[in-house]
Amino acid sequence: CIMSGETPTKIDRYEIQGLIGQGGMATVYRANDPRFEREVAIKLMPKAFLYEPDFRTRFIREAKTIALLEHPNIVPVYDFGEDQGQPYLVMRLMTGGSLSDKLENGPLPMADVLKIMERIGAALDEAHRRGIVHRDMKPANILFDQYGIAYLADFGIVRLAQGGGTSLTGTGTIGTPGYMSPEQIQGQELDGRADIYALGVMLFEMITGERPYKADSAPMMIVKQMTESIPKLQ
Repeated sequence: CIMSGETPTKIDRYEIQGLIGQGGMATVYRANDPRFEREVAIKLMPKAFLYEPDFRTRFIREAKTIALLEHPNIVPVYDFGEDQGQPYLVMRLMTGGSLSDKLENGPLPMADVLKIMERIGAALDEAHRRGIVHRDMKPANILFDQYGIAYLADFGIVRLAQGGGTSLTGTGTIGTPGYMSPEQIQGQELDGRADIYALGVMLFEMITGERPYKADSAPMMIVKQMTESIPKLQ
């Protein structure tokens, strides 16, 4: 990366235009791809990942899997690689915001909820058919294009971050409190049902404007998910 302060000006051939967002597992930039003359999103993984055993091998394997997961309702991955030892993924730039943004204004119209569920459910069906579990289903990973159409993003990112194992559905407890299934919280082996649980939480949230469980901290949220009954829609 050619650095300008804390923000790169280039990642490989991609010309950085600005920061989209930053999380614990990656930083996302808006960029221009001069080869195809199109705007893209680049997810830059922390250099610290490279110190994990076998990370580079896992990154290449998982990135190829994500790139091959072609479905009209999944944000496509265009490219992946490393720049000065820092791994990155290049994806379609989604300019319509996220489901998190939409939920800031409260419940969604039922017609919108049905459209989102139909598209995201179909995306999960295809992934699960291939033996791939998302592992971090949440509103921030439901993105919209310029026409307001929903897409599922970030397949494989949690798997890359948690390390270890050779299967696409190994164990791990990385995820987002409030959306993690009890099995994921306990670090058990996961399958597609963990994603369906999280999608159910999002459905509740889209209809009511609130998550089914409320807590002041992530640990308390996890405790409630493990001990309290599933609340009913009012």
